Amino acid sequence: MTKTALVTGITGQDGGYLAELLIDKGYEVHALRRRSSSVNDLHRISHLLDTDKLHLHYGDLTDTGCLVKLFDKKLFNEVYNLGAQSDVRVSFDIPEYTADVDALGTLRLLECIRTLGMMEHTKFYQASTSELYGKVVEIPQNENTPFYPRSPYGVAKQFSFWSVKNYRESYGLHGSNGILFNHESPWRGDNFVTQKIVKGVSNIARGAQSHISLGNMDSKRDWGHAKDYVDGMYRMLQQEKGDDYVLATGELHSVRELVEICFNYFDIKIHWEGSGTDEKAIDENGNTVVNVNPEFYRPAEVELLVGDPSKAKNVLGWKPEYTFTTLIEEMLEATLY
Repeated sequence: MTKTALVTGITGQDGGYLAELLIDKGYEVHALRRRSSSVNDLHRISHLLDTDKLHLHYGDLTDTGCLVKLFDKKLFNEVYNLGAQSDVRVSFDIPEYTADVDALGTLRLLECIRTLGMMEHTKFYQASTSELYGKVVEIPQNENTPFYPRSPYGVAKQFSFWSVKNYRESYGLHGSNGILFNHESPWRGDNFVTQKIVKGVSNIARGAQSHISLGNMDSKRDWGHAKDYVDGMYRMLQQEKGDDYVLATGELHSVRELVEICFNYFDIKIHWEGSGTDEKAIDENGNTVVNVNPEFYRPAEVELLVGDPSKAKNVLGWKPEYTFTTLIEEMLEATLY
């Protein structure tokens, strides 16, 4: 019997890779698609649109009625909630909308499953985030590390995390939270710092751009590849019981290191001058190719996030296949075509 899955956030990076994975495994995939002003919001899944295994439904996580109708029409074996307002910096500007989508959106899905009597038939995956840890209290962070979110996005995601855990313990939901550390790919949105750096440096190498402006150069993150992480999502819902798992590489890299790898890829030598908001990168010709703009700092900075994926490795048999360098090189190569 063909399994059916519902994926929210289908037009995003993770949604595209997850749809590919599920269809390759024989699933019938249904996807919630927001009505967007962008004419190209399906570019990540355009190669899947001709298959009879992918079905798109207009809807929104803020609209309870459309969610009820969708669940009432179809019994889903698995639900992957990847939909979110996922820009951490922007969440400070639109905190109410962020909470409506990232917190209450999850609750609406859970209530659909509960009130329509699908608890015994539907497994639920919640895309959680390392931003839950925020002002970290231990290094590295694991499933038992206390949360200390430092943004409206992180706070909203903490609500979702505990909602899934509550429905699991109260109603017997097969629900899992994937606490995913930063994960990138050529499909990453341009508003994320990795893609901003990768495309910016590529443009500088071609003479199409003079410099890039960044925020906190000292921020350190645990960066992996989105393909590895959607594999982890899938593995969580194949377990006998729902649980919470950290997906991470366990390696720490700074924004500054990311910049250096990108320039090295194009054989452009740079050196750094200054510190803090006065820091800048200078190329061999004396041109400033990177500067720091305080506008890109968050009101409450998160300096360091690095995960311990031991539980996912031991229980799920999961491990990342991509290294940090191969990830960034793949993203850089994609800018050349």
